[in-house]
Amino acid sequence: MEEFVNIKILFIAGFGPIVRDAAASGKLYREILGISFKEESGGYFHTEALKGAKTFALWPLSQAAQSCFGRESWPNDIPVPQAWLEFDVDNVEQATTELESRGYRMLIKSKKEPWGQTVSRLISPEGLLVGITFTPSMREEQ
Repeated sequence: MEEFVNIKILFIAGFGPIVRDAAASGKLYREILGISFKEESGGYFHTEALKGAKTFALWPLSQAAQSCFGRESWPNDIPVPQAWLEFDVDNVEQATTELESRGYRMLIKSKKEPWGQTVSRLISPEGLLVGITFTPSMREEQ
């Protein structure tokens, strides 16, 4: 009998589309839906004001590629994701090991991002860029 290690998801850290056409995405989300975003460099727009996820963001494909592969273009041999979804977990390293043991290909493993987040990423069967994360800025003070 196989023994399963449970991955404990604490909350949805973030969700949003992976943007290829900034003007079209901006029109829908900012103009038509009226979502107010903070703008970061490189066309990354985010808000922490919507309920349901800690962050909703329009993430440019070039920035997703940079985060996963260290370059601004997405590799031809990996399906281009349509959206991203991040789950904050109790232990990124353990969750990464568990996912790999189940046959999932990790694009990055336990990478420390400049803003303090630790993340492992994979492409889900649906084509989402899924992050397994530890995001200190989103954790409740204990």
